[in-house]
Amino acid sequence: MDNNLSKLRQLAHHSGTREEHARAAVGLIRSIGPYRWAGLYDVTVDEIAVIAWEGPEPPSYSRFPISMGLNGAAVASKRPLIVQDVATDPRYLTTIGGTRGEMIQPIVHPSGLVVGTIDIESERVNAFTGHDEALLGACAQALLWLWT
Repeated sequence: MDNNLSKLRQLAHHSGTREEHARAAVGLIRSIGPYRWAGLYDVTVDEIAVIAWEGPEPPSYSRFPISMGLNGAAVASKRPLIVQDVATDPRYLTTIGGTRGEMIQPIVHPSGLVVGTIDIESERVNAFTGHDEALLGACAQALLWLWT
Protein backbone atom coordinates (compact mmCIF):
# COMPACT_ATOMS: atom_id res chain seq x y z
CA MET A 1 0.00 0.00 0.00
CA ASP A 2 2.81 2.45 0.89
CA ASN A 3 4.35 2.01 -2.55
CA ASN A 4 1.07 2.89 -4.27
CA LEU A 5 0.60 5.91 -2.01
CA SER A 6 4.10 7.07 -2.98
CA LYS A 7 3.16 6.64 -6.63
CA LEU A 8 0.03 8.76 -6.11
CA ARG A 9 2.12 11.53 -4.52
CA GLN A 10 4.78 11.31 -7.24
CA LEU A 11 2.24 11.88 -10.01
CA ALA A 12 2.24 15.55 -9.00
CA HIS A 13 5.82 15.80 -10.30
CA HIS A 14 5.18 14.17 -13.68
CA SER A 15 4.53 16.18 -16.80
CA GLY A 16 1.04 16.13 -18.22
CA THR A 17 -2.36 17.67 -17.77
CA ARG A 18 -4.55 17.46 -14.70
CA GLU A 19 -6.80 15.00 -16.54
CA GLU A 20 -3.82 12.78 -17.40
CA HIS A 21 -2.71 12.85 -13.76
CA ALA A 22 -6.26 12.00 -12.64
CA ARG A 23 -6.49 9.06 -15.08
CA ALA A 24 -3.17 7.68 -13.81
CA ALA A 25 -4.30 8.17 -10.19
CA VAL A 26 -7.63 6.43 -10.66
CA GLY A 27 -5.87 3.52 -12.33
CA LEU A 28 -3.60 3.15 -9.30
CA ILE A 29 -6.56 3.36 -6.91
CA ARG A 30 -8.50 0.72 -8.81
CA SER A 31 -5.51 -1.61 -8.87
CA ILE A 32 -4.87 -1.52 -5.11
CA GLY A 33 -8.20 -3.06 -4.20
CA PRO A 34 -10.67 -5.51 -5.70
CA TYR A 35 -12.61 -2.61 -7.22
CA ARG A 36 -14.66 -3.11 -10.36
CA TRP A 37 -14.92 0.65 -10.97
CA ALA A 38 -13.19 3.74 -9.59
CA GLY A 39 -13.68 7.43 -10.28
CA LEU A 40 -12.37 10.81 -9.22
CA TYR A 41 -14.78 13.72 -9.05
CA ASP A 42 -14.54 17.49 -8.69
CA VAL A 43 -16.91 19.15 -6.25
CA THR A 44 -18.05 22.73 -6.86
CA VAL A 45 -20.65 24.86 -5.11
CA ASP A 46 -23.38 23.49 -7.40
CA GLU A 47 -22.30 20.16 -8.82
CA ILE A 48 -20.17 17.05 -8.74
CA ALA A 49 -18.39 16.18 -12.00
CA VAL A 50 -16.21 13.23 -12.98
CA ILE A 51 -12.58 14.03 -13.79
CA ALA A 52 -11.42 10.49 -14.54
CA TRP A 53 -12.70 6.94 -14.19
CA GLU A 54 -11.57 3.40 -14.84
CA GLY A 55 -13.77 0.36 -15.18
CA PRO A 56 -16.03 -1.49 -17.60
CA GLU A 57 -18.01 1.58 -18.70
CA PRO A 58 -18.29 5.34 -18.21
CA PRO A 59 -20.50 6.67 -15.42
CA SER A 60 -24.18 7.11 -16.27
CA TYR A 61 -23.99 10.66 -14.91
CA SER A 62 -20.78 12.55 -15.65
CA ARG A 63 -22.09 15.52 -13.65
CA PHE A 64 -24.99 15.99 -11.28
CA PRO A 65 -26.25 18.42 -8.61
CA ILE A 66 -24.23 18.46 -5.39
CA SER A 67 -27.28 17.36 -3.42
CA MET A 68 -27.72 14.08 -5.34
CA GLY A 69 -26.46 10.55 -4.86
CA LEU A 70 -24.11 8.95 -2.40
CA ASN A 71 -21.42 11.37 -3.55
CA GLY A 72 -23.66 14.26 -2.48
CA ALA A 73 -24.28 12.63 0.91
CA ALA A 74 -20.54 12.12 1.49
CA VAL A 75 -19.82 15.72 0.48
CA ALA A 76 -22.50 17.04 2.85
CA SER A 77 -21.17 15.02 5.79
CA LYS A 78 -17.46 15.47 4.88
CA ARG A 79 -17.03 11.83 5.91
CA PRO A 80 -16.49 8.56 4.04
CA LEU A 81 -19.67 6.76 3.10
CA ILE A 82 -19.91 3.00 2.63
CA VAL A 83 -23.12 1.46 1.32
CA GLN A 84 -22.83 -2.32 1.34
CA ASP A 85 -25.99 -2.82 -0.76
CA VAL A 86 -26.99 0.15 -2.91
CA ALA A 87 -30.41 -1.43 -3.54
CA THR A 88 -31.29 -0.57 0.06
CA ASP A 89 -30.29 3.11 -0.10
CA PRO A 90 -32.66 5.56 -1.82
CA ARG A 91 -29.84 8.09 -2.24
CA TYR A 92 -28.05 5.80 -4.70
CA LEU A 93 -27.58 7.30 -8.15
CA THR A 94 -26.56 4.66 -10.70
CA THR A 95 -23.00 5.00 -11.92
CA ILE A 96 -22.83 1.72 -13.83
CA GLY A 97 -25.27 -1.16 -14.03
CA GLY A 98 -24.76 -4.11 -11.74
CA THR A 99 -23.25 -2.13 -8.87
CA ARG A 100 -24.09 -3.58 -5.47
CA GLY A 101 -21.61 -1.86 -3.14
CA GLU A 102 -20.25 1.68 -3.27
CA MET A 103 -17.83 3.70 -1.19
CA ILE A 104 -17.22 7.43 -1.40
CA GLN A 105 -14.19 9.15 0.15
CA PRO A 106 -14.39 12.95 0.26
CA ILE A 107 -11.25 14.97 -0.52
CA VAL A 108 -11.23 17.69 2.12
CA HIS A 109 -9.07 20.77 1.52
CA PRO A 110 -7.23 22.18 4.58
CA SER A 111 -9.77 25.04 4.50
CA GLY A 112 -12.47 22.48 5.37
CA LEU A 113 -14.17 22.52 1.95
CA VAL A 114 -14.78 19.25 0.13
CA VAL A 115 -13.11 19.74 -3.25
CA GLY A 116 -13.39 16.24 -4.67
CA THR A 117 -14.30 12.61 -4.07
CA ILE A 118 -12.96 9.15 -4.73
CA ASP A 119 -15.76 6.75 -5.71
CA ILE A 120 -15.25 2.99 -5.81
CA GLU A 121 -17.79 0.37 -6.72
CA SER A 122 -18.18 -3.39 -6.53
CA GLU A 123 -20.56 -5.89 -8.08
CA ARG A 124 -20.72 -7.62 -4.66
CA VAL A 125 -22.81 -6.86 -1.57
CA ASN A 126 -20.71 -6.31 1.59
CA ALA A 127 -17.58 -5.74 -0.49
CA PHE A 128 -15.96 -3.04 1.65
CA THR A 129 -14.22 -3.19 5.01
CA GLY A 130 -12.45 -0.85 7.38
CA HIS A 131 -9.30 -1.62 5.39
CA ASP A 132 -10.89 -0.04 2.29
CA GLU A 133 -11.93 3.00 4.30
CA ALA A 134 -8.39 3.46 5.66
CA LEU A 135 -6.89 2.87 2.22
CA LEU A 136 -9.08 5.45 0.48
CA GLY A 137 -8.53 7.93 3.30
CA ALA A 138 -4.78 7.61 2.72
CA CYS A 139 -5.33 7.94 -1.05
CA ALA A 140 -7.32 11.13 -0.47
CA GLN A 141 -4.45 12.63 1.51
CA ALA A 142 -1.91 11.52 -1.08
CA LEU A 143 -3.97 13.12 -3.89
CA LEU A 144 -4.86 16.45 -2.29
CA TRP A 145 -2.35 18.11 -4.65
CA LEU A 146 -4.72 17.36 -7.56
CA TRP A 147 -7.18 19.90 -6.11
CA THR A 148 -4.74 22.60 -4.98
